[in-house]
Amino acid sequence: MTLPVVLVAVVLVAMSISGTAVALPSIGRDLDTSGSPLNWVVAGYNLAFAAMTLIAGSTADRIGRRRVFVVSASVFSAGFLGTALSPVIVATDIFRIVSGVGGAGIMAAGGAILASTYEGAARNRAFALMGTMAGVGIAIGPTLSGLLIGATGWRGGFAIFTVIGLLVALGGTRACESRATGSERTDWAGSVLFVAALTLLMFALLEAPALGWAHPVIPVTGIAGLAVLVVFGVVQRRSAAPVLAPALIANRGFLGWSLATLTTSIGFLGVLVFLPTYLQAAAGMSPAAAGVTMLLLTAPVLVMPMAAVALVNKGVPARPLITIALLLVTAGNLWLVTLNAEDAVMVVAAPLVLIGIGMGASFGITDGQAMALVDPDAVGMAAGFLNALRGAAEALVIAAYSASLVGLLSAKLDDATRAAEIGAGRLTDGAEAVELDAFTWSWQLTQLGVGLLCLVLSIIMTVLIYGRAAASRRTT
Repeated sequence: MTLPVVLVAVVLVAMSISGTAVALPSIGRDLDTSGSPLNWVVAGYNLAFAAMTLIAGSTADRIGRRRVFVVSASVFSAGFLGTALSPVIVATDIFRIVSGVGGAGIMAAGGAILASTYEGAARNRAFALMGTMAGVGIAIGPTLSGLLIGATGWRGGFAIFTVIGLLVALGGTRACESRATGSERTDWAGSVLFVAALTLLMFALLEAPALGWAHPVIPVTGIAGLAVLVVFGVVQRRSAAPVLAPALIANRGFLGWSLATLTTSIGFLGVLVFLPTYLQAAAGMSPAAAGVTMLLLTAPVLVMPMAAVALVNKGVPARPLITIALLLVTAGNLWLVTLNAEDAVMVVAAPLVLIGIGMGASFGITDGQAMALVDPDAVGMAAGFLNALRGAAEALVIAAYSASLVGLLSAKLDDATRAAEIGAGRLTDGAEAVELDAFTWSWQLTQLGVGLLCLVLSIIMTVLIYGRAAASRRTT
């Protein structure tokens, strides 16, 4: 039961990340809310997921990976049940945070269970399947969530997630228990500092578009988050049982593979979330047509993880494969700089396929390769770190991408209110040409920034993983 239960849990968590946005209009109408309180239905989940994944992974190493998985699935379900029953938006936001905490534990402990249960080629296949299921959840999340909401209402959709989460918790009790052989102590100081640092940094980015970058709260919060992060690093070096062991970060190979998953997430998520709006508002496509177009991006993610791991298991070196995958993601993002409204589908088709292939290949091999470089006692911590990177990337990329689009539109049009409306896909009758040009210009510049960031991170990743290989050969 181990592999099927973990895979179902991964699909569930991935769907809850990508599909919840579909429910926002219904939640807003039902609870009579909008703006920041409504946006925190998604942002609160992402924040809790990113902040708690590392802690959940370290805790799983200490007290038992199966135990953390079962408890986390139960917490995940409780959060969805509370969301389904919540009478006001504040309660909704709180219960979404609870679900995010549970989702963090599911992903961290689930990855640790697979790493401790399987070895060699079997481990590679298990993590490739995990990546495939994450891709399935991301791809079908919006569509399936829309169908559930249409059939049962948004409360019914959340209730269904509750039932499936409880079944996952029950199935998790059949997995084998494992834990590290080291200290049972808990690094409370490190845990609190990590959550505080990530919360402050993500709050600054998530609220900046609404409050404005010049608002005093934004720089103060951002600087405070960086300061707390520095203190966290100092505490980890002195802790007897750190939540993030310095030796893990000093592992050049593991850090390189971690940067690979961060890079592909950055190159994938901005396009996934914001391109459909451009296709509908600027290119005049229907929601259905835009959704079909996005299959060019998401469909490769469903098949490439298993294809990539099959090549690795047949003897193809993993390092060249991940290098090619990152080059595809980078090239696709830079290619999207040519986006325009007149022939949007023709322009985006090839870049979307390139990004999807690169993302799917990364899903298939990064976790397995990273885990192979980690001490067996630290697989929970390592899985937590990898998923914390992904969770943080999801929240931060979405916030930064939105802020860049709106900021560039504001500079072009000298009207912050209209910039926000255009960024959401609402063009003004009679002024479409001017606003369309500004929208396209801001999209192109934002995409250029994303592509260049992916390029820089890809170079750093390559240096790290190839540098470790060279050092290993010299040692041998």
